[in-house]
Amino acid sequence: MSEWKARRFWKEVRITDEAPGFGVALDARPLMTPAKARLVLPTRAFAQEVAREWEAVKEQIDPRDMPFTRSANAAIDKVAGQRAEVAGIIADYGGTDLLCYRAAAPAALRARQDAAWDPLLDWAAEAFGARLKVTTGVMHIAQPEVALAPLRAAVRGFTPFQLTALHDLVALSGSLVIGLAAVRAHQPPETLWQVSRIDETWQEQHWGEDEEAQHQAALKRAAFLHAARVWQLSAGS
Repeated sequence: MSEWKARRFWKEVRITDEAPGFGVALDARPLMTPAKARLVLPTRAFAQEVAREWEAVKEQIDPRDMPFTRSANAAIDKVAGQRAEVAGIIADYGGTDLLCYRAAAPAALRARQDAAWDPLLDWAAEAFGARLKVTTGVMHIAQPEVALAPLRAAVRGFTPFQLTALHDLVALSGSLVIGLAAVRAHQPPETLWQVSRIDETWQEQHWGEDEEAQHQAALKRAAFLHAARVWQLSAGS
């Protein structure tokens, strides 16, 4: 028995004015989320990206081809209803931030980490008043509350759409500081992604590339860059 798949039924995709925000309509039908909530986007630019995805459908609807629609659904159906919990999950990365854990050896890898990661930690100290401690090795180091508190406060101030983007930026990079640097446009998203992969890049350069690992890395890079774009669209930048 073949699996049923939704097919294109509409002729026109258009953007509608909502209160507040913007929606997308397929003919006369407004787009709804999987949980049957009205799909309302925070900016017209975001609505345009969603509309393009639905206009591009030829016959069958495939959510895998609709990353902006999926992100909007997640923000409305998942994050909006548990905003405080999601903010807490994101903020907790500050206590185990990738940038705080440096290699004991080789010296060249440690130098590469220091050169790329120290300026980001300096930026976090200046931008948020959050001076995180650095250690050698992978044993957990407790971060001072005086550093974590302003990071938590910053994350709590974001909207559900912004939290959706920030969550992926932080989870994919393993660094709250990198995620915040991306949303504050401190460095380009591509640069920050490469900064998050210093250890992996080192291993590839010295031990060779693994095809499956390269494939997974490419998927994660695309997701990281997509999350950065979702933030830009959500913030109207």
